[in-house]
Amino acid sequence: MLGQRAAVVGRFWKHRRHFNRLASTGSEYSREEHEQSYYKYAYIAGAAAVGMLGVQQFMRTAKLDHAKDEKDVKKLENLPMYAQEEVKKHGKDADRIWVTYKDGVYDVTDFISMHPGGDKILLAAGAAVDPFWALYSQHKTAEVLEILEGYRIGRLDVKDVPKAEPDAFSNDPERHPALLVRNAKPFNAESPPSLLTDHFYTPNELFFVRNHLPVPDIKTEDHRLTIETLNGKTIDLSVDELKKKYKSYTIGSVIQCAGNRRADMNQYKKVQGLMWEGTAISNAEWTGVRLRDILADAGIDVFDEKIKHVHFEGCDVDPTGTPYGASIPMEKARGNEVIVAYHMNGVDIPRDHGAPLRVIVPGNVGARQVKWLRKIIVSEKESDSHWQQKDYRAFSPAVNIGDELKWDTVPSIQEYPVQCAICTPAPNTKVDRDDGTVDISGYAWSGGGRGIIRIEISVDGGETWSSCEMEQEEKQDKEHMYAWTLFRTEVKIPPGVKEFNIIAKAVDRSYNTQPETASGIWNVRGLIHNAWHRVPIIVKD
Repeated sequence: MLGQRAAVVGRFWKHRRHFNRLASTGSEYSREEHEQSYYKYAYIAGAAAVGMLGVQQFMRTAKLDHAKDEKDVKKLENLPMYAQEEVKKHGKDADRIWVTYKDGVYDVTDFISMHPGGDKILLAAGAAVDPFWALYSQHKTAEVLEILEGYRIGRLDVKDVPKAEPDAFSNDPERHPALLVRNAKPFNAESPPSLLTDHFYTPNELFFVRNHLPVPDIKTEDHRLTIETLNGKTIDLSVDELKKKYKSYTIGSVIQCAGNRRADMNQYKKVQGLMWEGTAISNAEWTGVRLRDILADAGIDVFDEKIKHVHFEGCDVDPTGTPYGASIPMEKARGNEVIVAYHMNGVDIPRDHGAPLRVIVPGNVGARQVKWLRKIIVSEKESDSHWQQKDYRAFSPAVNIGDELKWDTVPSIQEYPVQCAICTPAPNTKVDRDDGTVDISGYAWSGGGRGIIRIEISVDGGETWSSCEMEQEEKQDKEHMYAWTLFRTEVKIPPGVKEFNIIAKAVDRSYNTQPETASGIWNVRGLIHNAWHRVPIIVKD
């Protein structure tokens, strides 16, 4: 018994360390693991070729690795075999929680509190995780599989091994090759920085993509939008009825992922999540009808004090049939700026961006702007959706990776803080000293409609600053500015340096500005990072 407890404790700490290294759940881990293996052997072989290591040493190293693989196989053969009926007894209400993956049986009881998806892992309790991993392919990396193997307790009877799941993403739309893919399934990609500031309104094909699940394929003529009142009464609208029945409005508005610039925060201290760089943000003109007009037509009093929140549900669903969902406060929902959109930059919204309907909540984080909108519900409380309650919440810097995440202690993110980033030049660009100057371009934006009043650049570590020329939407004022601000300028190359940082920061209408570092805003999920943006430049003589 003591030996078993020691093994559990040892495994817990080993995989907690692994989990701490798992700063991102994106597809880059599989490439990284592959590259590490490749370079390991390339180094040994190369060293042997130049005499640093003998051929015998190289062969001995290879044999040791091969022997370890054979030992692991024999170890697996000695594990007990379980039937699916036995696994079922260890569901979410059991003392020990078991799951299966392919032909393995795993006791994940000690891992549940560390799972980055919260208690979603319990959906597979007593059964196979295979259908879920078919949707969340970020799990299929060498490092995640290594963590999982640490919890293996047996083998699944061959007759119960689930058949390979069909690719849930096979019907996703084609994407522009210039997008910078951060995760293939579900598809997540950034706009190319070198092209982002060429257009005030981002072309649809270059607009960044944030998907949580497979992209639904919806026929516009068959789609219905349901509005549900506080007493359960519902009305349904077709897309055509929506367009004909209500007055249309067009608004320029940014959508920015809550994890934009997470990779920067990760450089300060490890965080969890997809490693977005600095262009998980784009700007578009959206056309649709005001949300408050739809609610009023359904007999809903948008000033009813009982109604605190408006929920949105999308057509994208997980394996249990649960849709992506979010909510916003009624105070925001009744504003002039919030619309149910059907056009993006003058054309039908593309599939990746929510066709045929998407709620646009200008000034709020992208996670609340639900795509493929199928249902609107008014309520006394926030949405119960996982993405409202167990994600997109920024914890205190005191909460670290591996700690229990008490989601109810922090509110869901709605408005975004002031943000600014340099798009060109790229990090580590080499410039000739004789050129004398470097051209810079980038974007700035702040949530809640707070317009940008100043963008400043420094090349001496923040000792001195210069202001930039700004491009803004002329139809929006500083108190209601939902589109971004683009900036361009040039800076002099500092004398006598071989390298330097270009630093950018912005100030919004409320005189909010960006912190110098991530020190006071670091959070375990790497959300709403907005410290000064730094781009290193190399000077050539």
